[in-house]
Amino acid sequence: MSNHATLTLRVLARLLSYPDAELRDHLGEMQAALAKEQALGKARRAELDALIRSLATRDPLLVEADYVQLFDRGRSTSLHLFEHVHGDSRDRGPAMIDLAQTYEKAGLYLAEGELPDYLPVVLEFVSTQPAKEAGAFLGEMPHILNAIFSALVKQDSAYASVLGALLEIAGEKAQAVKVAEEPPLDESWEEPAVFGGCSTEGQAKPGQSQPVRIVRKTAAGAAQGA
Repeated sequence: MSNHATLTLRVLARLLSYPDAELRDHLGEMQAALAKEQALGKARRAELDALIRSLATRDPLLVEADYVQLFDRGRSTSLHLFEHVHGDSRDRGPAMIDLAQTYEKAGLYLAEGELPDYLPVVLEFVSTQPAKEAGAFLGEMPHILNAIFSALVKQDSAYASVLGALLEIAGEKAQAVKVAEEPPLDESWEEPAVFGGCSTEGQAKPGQSQPVRIVRKTAAGAAQGA
């Protein structure tokens, strides 16, 4: 990752955050920062400009409702990275603690209620790191980013441009892959049948390597995360 992506990472983090009034008040500044830093190609910046215009001009209530529907109502588009790695398995808790400790060692502390694997939080942290360390950190998660990118493309969401931009900064090509159909939200919360055994949906597969931060970067791990 180059040295001049700090502001861009922070803008991308904000664009993935809940689009409240405060965020909308700073959309013009974010657009200017992307243009000034030029850490992304013209085509990608044009996509982000379109997203920013949409956030600025559409009915705020619809913008907020669409955000909740998109990111809070389905696993494939979840911005909590460990959701894509661990699902509901017990490994998620220790991974959260490990990631929070990584932040604290760098002198950064989470606000009350913030989870360390929330992508905007991750990007804020990465933006504070030297280019080499930031690049290594982003280099651990391209297959997760591409999975979210693919899910957003499938839903024809302009937010896909943000994930595409992150992959570009990480030196990877954003390439949509087939996304499995998700069960309805109500169905995904159903209790397993009595004596039927616990569901393993969303959990790590037997023998799957576990992450130190986001995910351990191995050929096998990348194949399983894809």
